[in-house]
Amino acid sequence: MTQFKYVAKDKDGRTISGTMEAPSSIVLVDTLRQKEYVIISLDEAKEAARGPSFGGGGKIKMDDLVVFSRQLATMVDAGIPLVGALDALQEQMESKGFKNVVKKVRDNVEGGLSLSEALGKQPNVFSPFFINMVRAGESSGNLDEILDRVAIYMEKTIALIRKVKSSLIYPAVVVIMAILITTFLIVKVVPTFESIFATIGVTLPLPTLILIKISHIVRSYLLFVIIGLVIGFIALSQISKTDKGRLALDIFLLKIPVIGPLLRKVAIARFARTLSTLQKSGVSILTALEIVGKTSGNKVIEAAVLKTKMSIKEGESIAQPLTASKVFPPMVTRMISVGEQTGKLEEMLAKVADFYESEVDAAVSDWL
Repeated sequence: MTQFKYVAKDKDGRTISGTMEAPSSIVLVDTLRQKEYVIISLDEAKEAARGPSFGGGGKIKMDDLVVFSRQLATMVDAGIPLVGALDALQEQMESKGFKNVVKKVRDNVEGGLSLSEALGKQPNVFSPFFINMVRAGESSGNLDEILDRVAIYMEKTIALIRKVKSSLIYPAVVVIMAILITTFLIVKVVPTFESIFATIGVTLPLPTLILIKISHIVRSYLLFVIIGLVIGFIALSQISKTDKGRLALDIFLLKIPVIGPLLRKVAIARFARTLSTLQKSGVSILTALEIVGKTSGNKVIEAAVLKTKMSIKEGESIAQPLTASKVFPPMVTRMISVGEQTGKLEEMLAKVADFYESEVDAAVSDWL
């Protein structure tokens, strides 16, 4: 069943709106007409843009998607019909939210849709990458192999994300502790020494006088400083939700010493791994680049990839626009160029991904 959002006029001429589940829009139109409604608009209802969330189930975790993909691959390989496999998976799911999603996918498949079409009706759960990979598997007849490849890709992505998060915790804790200790010294310790110096009556050097002045300012305006920081944080989070704001933020993050190079390596590793997986599965290069851009997690990389897509439409190679963007290191663009010339692009991209994932591992080990 699909949920639709409708706007209509009843027999008294009043405008009404609401949502209703139906197998198809045609069935819903007949239902509304039986109620003597004149339909103004009818659209498929969208899930909340923040992410998949269902009653009691919470957001869908990527770990759940890995298990789903891996188990479905095993069942398809064993010759179990798709509807039966989805039935079995639905019963095994611990997450109530994901159980509901799998049920909807199963119902749509039983209703005559292909698996990729059924997954496409849950866009907040299954990414364009996942859907296009499944579509490629259906076209090639290797659905089990493709699903297994999707699971491997997501496992590598999860591992990469966890490494980055763990590596950023330590410097974040150090910075927060440094700020708290410095604030304590300025607010509590410096005034104590100021009173001692005043009693002694000695002439203080300029740096000490500056520190005492800073202490006066902080103590006098501490509340305003805290309010200003809170407002600044909220404003930054809102600005970062816009395309221009996110692009500016990503450019800034990539320029931060130590953290910037690490984030660049992570973005390049994800770019190479995603594009390699899509190419190996038979997804067209233009579709693959569009998916890679949207899933890169970095607006700088996304802009470079989308420019590359436009250049390919005009007859250029992949390596040329990537080189011109100056976002990717020469080693990456050279390997991509070699891969294009030898017809082994996916293999070269996989090697790039392996190299940069090992670089992330080394960087994280140095931090911890």
